[in-house]
Amino acid sequence: MTGTGPTRRVLLTAPLLAAPGLAQAQIRRNDLDPLALPVKQDDTVARGYRRDVLVRWGDRVTFDAPAWDPRRPDPDGAAAQFGWDARIAGIAVPQQQAADGIPRAVLAVVHPRVDPALAFPGGRDQPAAAAAMQGASLMNIEKQGAGWVVVDGGFQSRRLSGGTLCRVSGPTAAGSARGVLGPAGGCVTPWGTLLLAEGDPAPWLARIPLGSPADYGWVVELDPFDPQSLPVKRTALGRFAHGDVVATLSRDGRAVVYLTDRRIGGFLFRFLSAGPATAEDALDAGTMAVARLENDRVTWVPLPAGAPDPVAAAAQAGGSPLDTPAGLGLDPTRPRLLLACHGSPARPAGHVIELTADKGDDGADEAGAALLFAAGDPRSAEARYGRAGLPPGSAWPENPDTVTVDARGRAWIGTDRGGRVGPQAEGLYACDLDGPGRGVPVPIYGAPRAGSIGGAGLTPDGEVLFTAVRHPGAEPGASFERPATRWPQFQPGVPPRTTLLGLVRAAGGAVGG
Repeated sequence: MTGTGPTRRVLLTAPLLAAPGLAQAQIRRNDLDPLALPVKQDDTVARGYRRDVLVRWGDRVTFDAPAWDPRRPDPDGAAAQFGWDARIAGIAVPQQQAADGIPRAVLAVVHPRVDPALAFPGGRDQPAAAAAMQGASLMNIEKQGAGWVVVDGGFQSRRLSGGTLCRVSGPTAAGSARGVLGPAGGCVTPWGTLLLAEGDPAPWLARIPLGSPADYGWVVELDPFDPQSLPVKRTALGRFAHGDVVATLSRDGRAVVYLTDRRIGGFLFRFLSAGPATAEDALDAGTMAVARLENDRVTWVPLPAGAPDPVAAAAQAGGSPLDTPAGLGLDPTRPRLLLACHGSPARPAGHVIELTADKGDDGADEAGAALLFAAGDPRSAEARYGRAGLPPGSAWPENPDTVTVDARGRAWIGTDRGGRVGPQAEGLYACDLDGPGRGVPVPIYGAPRAGSIGGAGLTPDGEVLFTAVRHPGAEPGASFERPATRWPQFQPGVPPRTTLLGLVRAAGGAVGG
């Protein structure tokens, strides 16, 4: 986090210094061995695991999608295919099991970016195709045998893009808007809907002629199980460049939505609905608040009702600026929120913070705050890991960007340097939140060269960990014709492809042990 005084000192010097002599087998509750993540054209998978390729950029999402032809981008075809970039938003599980007894769910993935240099031949931007390649994909998944698969052309599979019609609802505006634009994150809510948080619309609106700028930069809500449902832009949650969004319930049943303002010096926001959480209008009225961090405490400071610029209002209210707040993860086992801060010039490697709601109530006015770990080379002065330190010979996280907490209270943290190649590959890490292994991230997967990790999501039985490799080969200076890798197919003339993967234990059972 940024800031001065006791806030910085306490949260970045929490009692997490290494205590030598503890065997890693004694402190960790996962089955992962130390793993180095060398930079190479292929990916790296932890011992005892395999990765299955499920969907790649250009693969069909809806039943009517044409075959992918990267040299002749077609806007109509791209609007039915998996997007150029990818970040897992969530897995929606139906309340009732199907009559045939087969476990099923809907996997939601957002597509935030399209880089013309890597997406189009010759690097010449094709705005209409780019508008179709971004947005979101909702895909049916089901358990088949010992694994889970994406159902080709599933009934509930759909694409959201620049042409999707949306309704606008809430105190700021009402009516309709065209396009879901640059969603950066998302989540499944306890009341059964899907939230998608639009990022900064300015770069997109400079490329493609859509509607008014005021139509974009919102949180979009929709029913993931109804392919005909109309997405709704909820203006009560504020308009700014989102990094991520997660939702839960207060003790009295109101909707609680946490949102990140993805900037250096950005804020952490919380929305608390005025009434009980429902799928119809829970997010149309309520109170926005900003986090003020002091020592090891968080106070939620309400913003003025109807503030047109939540970021300016948060600064005026004394909200705490953070080191590029990015990913959010809610612990399903208790009222605990994890915040991944990507980093800043003051702390380039970033860190992960844990917030614990007072009295076990996410609607409370205050919360406790603690450092889970400060990322970076463990030999550096800034890095802080758990009591036993990192396992010898294992990679370490830099620039944490996404975080998911599983049903066992264990965090899965993905890193993202945006294509910049460092001394090691980007990775997906497991990290205990409790016990002697707290704050010790251990990698399960490493991306190919210049690829980043686009989040994580576990199937209901915990036996498949979905993750996404974003923009492989997209290091600075790379191009469509000359990428840094041609992963995952390694075929001449075929560009590298953002890919959705499933990580599975070779021996079966829950991922992570």
